[in-house]
Amino acid sequence: MSDNREFISLNLAVLTISDSRTQADDTSGNTLVERARQAGHQVVAKTIVADDIYQIRAVISDWIAKPEVHGIITTGGTGVTGRDGTPEAVTPLLDKEIEGFGEMFRMISYEEIKTSALQSRAIAGVANATYLFCLPGSSGACRTGWDSIIKDQLDHRTAPCNLTMLIPRLLEK
Repeated sequence: MSDNREFISLNLAVLTISDSRTQADDTSGNTLVERARQAGHQVVAKTIVADDIYQIRAVISDWIAKPEVHGIITTGGTGVTGRDGTPEAVTPLLDKEIEGFGEMFRMISYEEIKTSALQSRAIAGVANATYLFCLPGSSGACRTGWDSIIKDQLDHRTAPCNLTMLIPRLLEK
C-alpha cells in the first residue's frame, strides 16, 4: 500500500450464477458484497441468474453498458460440468482478457485446496472499460479471490500499480 494515495470508491456489481441459489441462501454473492462494502466500495447491483450463457450475457451486457459500473464480480459456473458456462458467456464480451488473474487464482487456491484448484476456470478481463472477475461458486473461493487478488487490485493505494489507476485509460484507442 502507498500511504500518500487517497482511496477511490468504485461502483461494483455482483452476479451469482446458480440453478439453485436464492437471495436468502446466496452465501457466495453475499460474501462478495460484504467484502466489497467493507473495503469502501459501493455495490450498485446484485442479482442471481441461472447457469445459462444467454442469461449471464444479458445481465453482464446491461451492466457493462452503464458507465457508472466500474467492475463486475461473478460467482459460479466456472467449473467443468455441463451446466458450467460462465467463461463461455463472458469471454465473447471481453475487449481484453487478464490471463494472469486465472493463473494467480489457481496458484493461490492450490495452497488451500491442492490439486482440486485445476477444476477452476476463473477468468478476468475488461469490457467497455468495466473490469470483470469470474470466480467459482463457493464462499471459500470468493474469499480467496477477493482477499488475495481483487481487493488490492481495486484499491488505488496499492503500489506499485493496480487496476483502479488504469480506469481513465481503458477506453484509449
